[in-house]
Amino acid sequence: MLRVGLTGGIGSGKSTVAAALAGHGALVVDADRIAREVVARGTPGLAALADRFGPGVLTAEGDLDRAALAALAFSDDSARRDLEAITHPRIAARAAELFATARPDQVVVHDVPLLVEKGMGAAYHLVLVVDAPAEVRVARLVRRGLSEADARARIEAQATTAQRRAAADVWLDNSGTQADLRATVDRLWVERLAPYEENLRVGRRVKRSDATTLSAPDPDWADRGARVVGRLRHVLRARAVDVEHIGSTSVPGLLAKDVVDVQVGVAELAAADDPGFVAAMRDGGYLLVEGNDQDHPHPADADPRGWTKRFYGGCDPGCVVNVHVRQVGSGGHWFALAFRDWLRTSRQGRAEYAALKTGLGAAHPATADYAAAKEPWFDVVYTRLAAGGSGHATN
Repeated sequence: MLRVGLTGGIGSGKSTVAAALAGHGALVVDADRIAREVVARGTPGLAALADRFGPGVLTAEGDLDRAALAALAFSDDSARRDLEAITHPRIAARAAELFATARPDQVVVHDVPLLVEKGMGAAYHLVLVVDAPAEVRVARLVRRGLSEADARARIEAQATTAQRRAAADVWLDNSGTQADLRATVDRLWVERLAPYEENLRVGRRVKRSDATTLSAPDPDWADRGARVVGRLRHVLRARAVDVEHIGSTSVPGLLAKDVVDVQVGVAELAAADDPGFVAAMRDGGYLLVEGNDQDHPHPADADPRGWTKRFYGGCDPGCVVNVHVRQVGSGGHWFALAFRDWLRTSRQGRAEYAALKTGLGAAHPATADYAAAKEPWFDVVYTRLAAGGSGHATN
């Protein structure tokens, strides 16, 4: 089951996207609707609110008086925490019930207005953010009956555009017409959501091209890596000692293959062979690749036992992800982080590596040959970093 988080600021057009996804067969779970449902007239949730905050939070008809509740519940932190203790478990339980009704081949879309504000993105395989310029959103809200001042205040109280962009795997621009937005969602479904769901279900990872293709630095690589790291930490929890974005896409300003490499550090490599670990990785969208369990030792004559690993590939057709699971303290684990940190801080190191990449990429059009050709340079850098030097292969 592919889990998709859907969010967007007030007036962004999130409801239009949710309806379009439902039209493609997705199960849409609306967090706002659930929040109203669990405190509807006659529910245990409403009774608990009345017990805690008094009968004044009820209307004459026995419904929740939301304005009266807000005046009491948001008057101090203790009252707000009591409100959340009553409502949040009920909302989560009802959402889980609805998620459980999904077919094995269904995409489940969780429509959550405050997904970014509450830092929930790691719980989903993908996060979709719907957005439009503030002035467009204000105009839409005014047409719905809000005053301009109220519309602007509500927009200002929510996450910023930068915060939403950092959380977004997919950015849906709704500055045009509803027809434009629906057409964008249609393409997204065909090109990414449906293939991702199928890849997860049948156990098929997404591979990068065998051709050596280097891309100019992309400012989005850092956020993309952070989202992968967050998801792996979420599914692995205590099984991972550390999770870090590594490789060239983790170094600002460095050209790279358009692939996110992430390292998971474990206390013992055998832990990565535990069925629970493998299942957790698959739940996050990452599949074990049998046979890819040995890094090139550095230096070349080093004991290869210090350079063993487990390798996982991601299932998202929109973002190629490689996950390297290594034992903390092993040569491979240490070098992946030391090499990244050196490149981040050394302008000369980045220049050397970029020149090496460019030259070898032109000479070796196949990725495997290109990777092998870099190893002698890595040997030199490893030796110097291990000795506490600058790491530079040339002076």
